[in-house]
Amino acid sequence: MSSSGMRRAAVGLTALAVAALGAVATTPEQADARPKPVDVTLLALNDFHGNLEPPTGSSGTIAGQTAGGVEYLATHLAELRAAAKKKNTITVAAGDLIGASPLLSAAFHDEPTIEALSMAGLDYASVGNHEFDEGAAELLRIQNGGCHPVDGCADGTPYRGAGFKYLSANAFKTATGKPLMAPYAIHKVQGVKVGFIGMTLEGTPQIVSQQGVAGLTFADEADTANRYARELRHKGVETIVVLLHEGGAQAATGGINDCVGMTGPIVDIANRMDPSIDVVVSGHTHQAYNCDINGKLVTSASSFGRLVTDIDLKIDRRSGDVLSAAANNVVVTRDVAKDPKQTALIDRYKTVLGPVADRQVGETTTAITKTQETLFGTTLGESPLGNLIADAQLAATDDEQNAVAAFMNPGGVRADLNAGPVTYEEAFTVQPFANNLVTLDLTGAQLYCVLEQQFVTGRTLYPSSTVGYVVDPAGTTGTVADPCAGTRVVRGSLTIGGTAVDTAATYRVTVNNFLAGGGDGFSALTAGTNQVTGQIDLDAFVAYLTAQSPVSAPTLDRIRTTAEVPAA
Repeated sequence: MSSSGMRRAAVGLTALAVAALGAVATTPEQADARPKPVDVTLLALNDFHGNLEPPTGSSGTIAGQTAGGVEYLATHLAELRAAAKKKNTITVAAGDLIGASPLLSAAFHDEPTIEALSMAGLDYASVGNHEFDEGAAELLRIQNGGCHPVDGCADGTPYRGAGFKYLSANAFKTATGKPLMAPYAIHKVQGVKVGFIGMTLEGTPQIVSQQGVAGLTFADEADTANRYARELRHKGVETIVVLLHEGGAQAATGGINDCVGMTGPIVDIANRMDPSIDVVVSGHTHQAYNCDINGKLVTSASSFGRLVTDIDLKIDRRSGDVLSAAANNVVVTRDVAKDPKQTALIDRYKTVLGPVADRQVGETTTAITKTQETLFGTTLGESPLGNLIADAQLAATDDEQNAVAAFMNPGGVRADLNAGPVTYEEAFTVQPFANNLVTLDLTGAQLYCVLEQQFVTGRTLYPSSTVGYVVDPAGTTGTVADPCAGTRVVRGSLTIGGTAVDTAATYRVTVNNFLAGGGDGFSALTAGTNQVTGQIDLDAFVAYLTAQSPVSAPTLDRIRTTAEVPAA
C-alpha cells in the first residue's frame, strides 16, 4: 500500500471511530447542531355559509356553548396566530364559505363574506357545492373582483375580489378538460414547501341547480387528489394537505374532538388517497370530528364559523416530510372582544340593506324548528318547519295551478324560526336559495316511486298537510337504477286530501325547481309533465306567514309507520 493509501485508510478508520463513538453518546452541543423541525400551524374552517352575524337558535351553539359570528371568529384566529409563530401560520377553508347565506351577505351576492374572511386572514379555500350556486362565471367574479353584471356594486363601492385563493382541482371545463380554477397552491414556510389541493364533492351536480354547473364536469375526489399529489411531489413538495368539501359523521356520543364510529364518504375517500397525503381538512356534512383515517389526519370544524380547527405540523427541514400532525377543534366563543374592523363591515352593509331586513312579515306562537324526527332509527322523518314550508308552497299554487300536494327538501330549510315576530331577514335565513316553485303532473304510480326514492337517497321529502302515508320498516329499498322497486311505502296507504291515491290517476304536485330538476337524487320527479314555473319560494313562505299569522308548529303526523297503524 502506498503512503497516500495508508493515509486515506487512517482517515477512514478515524471517521468510523468517531461515528461509532457518536452512536454511543451524543453531546448536547451535537444534538443542538441537528436541524430542528419546522413548526407549521394550519387554522381551518368550513361551511361558513355567510354567517357574518352570530347565528341563532340551534345553529348558534356547539359543545354546550353559544358560538360563531365573524367578529368573534376574527379575534379567535388572531389569538391562535399569536400563540403560534405568526409567519408559520396558514389559514385555510374547505368550501361553502358562501351560498345558503343569511340576507346580510346574500343580498350583496356574498361579497360581504368574501371581504370579511379576506380581512380575517384566510389564505386558501377549496370550492364547495354552494360556491357554484350562481354558476362558474359568478364564482370567477367572486375570486377576481368586479361589479355584478346585473345588480352592479350594490353597496356603492367597488368589489375587489377575494384576498385569498380558491382552489378547484376536480371541477373541469367540459369543453376543454382544463380545471376551472387553480387545482393547488404551494406555500413556503422557512424554506419548507406545503402543498394544498382544493376540491368539492364529485356529486356536486346532483345537489346544485343545473344552471350552476352548466359546462362543468366533476371528477372523483380520491383519484384527483392522488393525481395532483404526484404532481406536487415532482415539484419537491412532501407535505400535502387536501382541502375537501366532502365529509362524514361520527356517532352521536362523539365530542367535537372525537372520532367515534366514523361513517360517510370521507372514510372511503381517505382510504383511497395516496400515502403521500398527510392531512385532509373536510366539510359539507356540518359535523365536527378529529380523526386518524388510514394514517391521515382528517378534520372538520362543523359549520357557520362556530369552530376553528387548530392543526400543528412538525416538518423535517431536510426531507420536507411531516414528522407529526395533531389537531384540536376550538370553539369560537363569544366571550372575547369583537374585531372592530369586522364590526365596521357589518354595520356598513346593514346600513345599505336598510329597513327591508327588519320588516315584520308574521308571528309564531312557539319556536318552529327544522329538526327532523326520528323514524325507525333514522332521521327520515318529518320536520315542523319543513312541513310548514310545504304547506306554504301548496297554498301558493292550489288555486292558480290546481296543486293538491307539495313537497319540500330538507337541505332547503336552513334555520329555525324563533317564537314571536318574524322579520323578512329571518324568513330569508330559513329559505335563502331563491328557488322557483314548479307545479307538475305526476301519476299516482309516479308519486309512489318518488316516495320510495327517499329511502334510496337517504333524504326525506317534507309533505304538505294534504298528504299522508305509512312506511314499513321491514320493506325493501329500491335501487338507484330502479327506486320504484322498493316496498317501504305501504301500497294503498298514500292519501291526498284524505282519499287514497289511484296509481292510474294524475295529480298536480308542487316542488321547487331544484327538486323538479332531479336535485338531491330525486330523479323520479323529472318525469313530471305539464310543468308550470311560479313564484320564488321565499315569497310564498312570506305570504303564508303573513296570511296565517300567528303560526304554530304543524303536528308531525303525515308520515306514520306500520307500528302506529296496525294492519286491518
